[in-house]
Amino acid sequence: MAMAKPILSLLAHLHAAVLFLPSGPAAGAIYNVQRYGARPDGLADAAAPFLRAWADACRSTRPATVYVPPGRYLVSSATFTGPCHSGGAAVTFAVAGTIVAPAGAGGRGSSGRWITFENMDGLVVSGGTLDGRGRALWACRARRQGNCPTPTSSLTIANSRGVTVSGVRSVDSELFHVVVLQSHGVTVRGVTVQAPADSPNTDGIHVHMSSHVSVYDARISTGDDCVSIGPGNSHLWIERVACGPGHGISIGSLGKQEGMAVEAVENVTVKTAWFTGTTNGLRIKTWGGSKPGFVRGVTFADATMSGVDNPIIIDQRYCPGDSGCPGGSSSIRISDVRYVGIRGSSATPVAVNFDCSRSNPCSGIRLQDVALTYYGTRNRPVAARSYCRNAQGSTRGPVLPPSCL
Repeated sequence: MAMAKPILSLLAHLHAAVLFLPSGPAAGAIYNVQRYGARPDGLADAAAPFLRAWADACRSTRPATVYVPPGRYLVSSATFTGPCHSGGAAVTFAVAGTIVAPAGAGGRGSSGRWITFENMDGLVVSGGTLDGRGRALWACRARRQGNCPTPTSSLTIANSRGVTVSGVRSVDSELFHVVVLQSHGVTVRGVTVQAPADSPNTDGIHVHMSSHVSVYDARISTGDDCVSIGPGNSHLWIERVACGPGHGISIGSLGKQEGMAVEAVENVTVKTAWFTGTTNGLRIKTWGGSKPGFVRGVTFADATMSGVDNPIIIDQRYCPGDSGCPGGSSSIRISDVRYVGIRGSSATPVAVNFDCSRSNPCSGIRLQDVALTYYGTRNRPVAARSYCRNAQGSTRGPVLPPSCL
């Protein structure tokens, strides 16, 4: 009888931690983080309970869901690692509440990541809010003291395949909000990003060294690129993105990445996007210097600009702040880029700017059905301009401002 009590206690704990769904095609188990000790008060660190719930869900032989109920859950940092068993189905991480980072700058480790899912083959991350509490870190960096903690990205999908991120809201991330890194077959849908216009390096969705990534129905307000496409990416589809404030949808920057022999981006489509008060609209940016690479097979289609500083821009002399610029002509070759159905208003006289490399001129740039207007100091429409430097291409249909290609 002495042995029976611990066993009964363990069985009671397991029963409390796992809820089984009815039998059928969607049958599975729900692992509620509260039943593992997570408190919804935003005060006690829930990282350990979250990880225990994940461990049980990941080794389940049935379809499994980690469930975060309504409430505020403080998580110092957490890395959820696969691969998982889950009976051949994707593991689901469903959030109905808010996950909050520690208050103040730091306290999230030194990896540069706050919440990470890695080595997954089948995963759904759905719902909820990630509150990165980035303001203390931004203030530290603004003081330029040099002793600020390493900033962290809020949500990272790394070294994974078959992943869906759906309905997630990210607020005030210290660094990038959502990162897709070295992954294949990832869909990001219905994500909302919110951060101040002056928050530094807070890209909304960043894709790096990945393939077959799709972004749909995103609403992004932030202090850097709404969507940034780094080197090593191919076969990306970005559709129905509302951007502003922010720095637009950008390919790059390329030409400065350490450890990559060639920096390449190809087969990218951006379709149906709205830009409001952003510093850029549709941008490709590369550094000067000898780092080789290419951008090719890009289509920007059906975009609406409202008071955008640079609606269409290729900048091959990219160097923010004009400090520590490498100089020289960019070795990134840009070709086969189409702009179709781009309309709206520019906040500057130059609405189309192709500033390409002297040693590797842009080629195959095509403009079709472009109508961009500049509103002058008296808020009256005046003629906008195009600027071309080392750019070759063609136009089709009406193009305003008149093309310089």
